[in-house]
Amino acid sequence: MTSRTTDTPGTTRTFSIGGEYRVGRLGFGAMRLSTEPGSEREAAIAVARRAVELGVTLIDTAHLYGWGANEELLAEALHPYPDDLLITTKVGVTRGGPEGWVYDARPESLREQVEQGLRRLRTERVGLLQLHRMDPKVPVTEQIGALRELQREGKIGHIGLSEVTTAQLAEARQTAEIASVQNRYNLVDRDHEPVLAACEAAGIAFLPWRPVAAAADSGRASALDTVATELGATVPQVMLSWLLGRSPVLLPIPGTGSLAHLEDNVAAADLPLTDSQRQRLDRTAPPA
Repeated sequence: MTSRTTDTPGTTRTFSIGGEYRVGRLGFGAMRLSTEPGSEREAAIAVARRAVELGVTLIDTAHLYGWGANEELLAEALHPYPDDLLITTKVGVTRGGPEGWVYDARPESLREQVEQGLRRLRTERVGLLQLHRMDPKVPVTEQIGALRELQREGKIGHIGLSEVTTAQLAEARQTAEIASVQNRYNLVDRDHEPVLAACEAAGIAFLPWRPVAAAADSGRASALDTVATELGATVPQVMLSWLLGRSPVLLPIPGTGSLAHLEDNVAAADLPLTDSQRQRLDRTAPPA
């Protein structure tokens, strides 16, 4: 079953992931929530709870974020979960290497990571499980096949991918239905435009990570600042509004550890951009 969008006045505000989870298109990325004990953890729990209070129904985490500590934090803050809340997590990397993590999407490793994630999230089924990175040492059919088997067992609802090319997406879809893709994408970084186009054609959710980024040159910064001033908004709000209008399959997941920034981000869902403003922002794309 393919995913589909639902129109509401002004823009498409919801998206049905896998034909099962209808979520608001502006989600929340939990990576920046502090898992350190004490006041920082208490503040992080308050942010997670406030996100749900504000109507956020899609929260993104990963095994990599604190090696499970982020998942445990979300469970502490939000379990038992509201019926309309989808928490998606990612697997496919483990500790090691000079960067602190290494690819590991061997079938036995994926199974263990999923089992651990289920325990930390205090659930029997992850509604959307995303492969954090394709492991170059493991055939795609084996990586996706392992997730498909976990899906058959009822431990995964839907399968997603992260940081993939159009060719990798096409190859993965030969083994299982893919419900989402999570690649880096924002107003000033559109390298994955072909992947977005492929997702749009197939009705696959595209969760852009780092949806808000600093404009790299004065020309882009000037356009953003001008539009923000015209709207009485912040530059991040303008960037999020642009994403929501760019494609109906885009589900931005801005992250923050600040209540004030969270509320600003959520408010971007109601920020209108005129055709003229959108055209000026469109021209901020870097040259091909």
